[in-house]
Amino acid sequence: MQDKSLFLGSMRRPVKLAMIAFTAVTLLIYAWLVVNAIFSADAIGMHQMIRPAEGGPIVVLMLVAMTGALLFASLYLADFKGAIEAEPDGFFDMVSLVISRLAMISVAIIVIVMFYEVVARYVFSAPTLWANELSLWIAAIVFLLAGQYAMQQRSHIRIYVIYDMMPRWMQKTSDVISVLLIVLFFFALVWGGWNDAIRRLMRMETFGTAWDPPLPGTVKMAILVAIGLVTIQAISNLIADWNKAPEHHSADDIDEHEIENIRRTLEEDNT
Repeated sequence: MQDKSLFLGSMRRPVKLAMIAFTAVTLLIYAWLVVNAIFSADAIGMHQMIRPAEGGPIVVLMLVAMTGALLFASLYLADFKGAIEAEPDGFFDMVSLVISRLAMISVAIIVIVMFYEVVARYVFSAPTLWANELSLWIAAIVFLLAGQYAMQQRSHIRIYVIYDMMPRWMQKTSDVISVLLIVLFFFALVWGGWNDAIRRLMRMETFGTAWDPPLPGTVKMAILVAIGLVTIQAISNLIADWNKAPEHHSADDIDEHEIENIRRTLEEDNT
């Protein structure tokens, strides 16, 4: 990771402090909930965590603290550019980087949740009712957010054999056609899925299990939002790349460049 600030500048330190503060509050509330679960018969569990009306103010405070921790952690981490990441260009590239950091943090949360489930199940013989569904819920969001990051990094699979033989004006034309197809797909998806998505969201359609999270009610709308963000990123890429020099791709050159970047990153991590 490069230490140079991408967009926060002098705000990097306040954002870092806010991230630490919200994380500390989250951990303190979690510790209180654990102690309460041990000594109280009226303990707040994961059932109440997705039903704030039943959990009361402490659940609301926990959710606010978690949201703040995730938001400021994503902002702080997005201010660092990875060694093999493309240089951000424009406001929406920064938005995509923040969202990508949220997805990366979410992957770590999935690992923690599944580790907790394995220990609870095989060490204490006390499996949870929520770990599998929570990991599925988070993984669905990660999958959607990763598409936007891949678009921002221009890392979706592309076939360059014909594209590289085109003159620059024809490359631009093909880029415009590609973006128009993405926009068309987005509008078709919204036209066909909006009513169903908003209906599921308004009634918070649940999963029909013991924990019963509103997974269908949230993921269906999240699909539309994620595709919308990918579409905006594709338009942003088209504008940013319009006046750039044409690129010509060779499989050998790409492999060598990527290997060199990976090697440099590993050397920096070891030092």
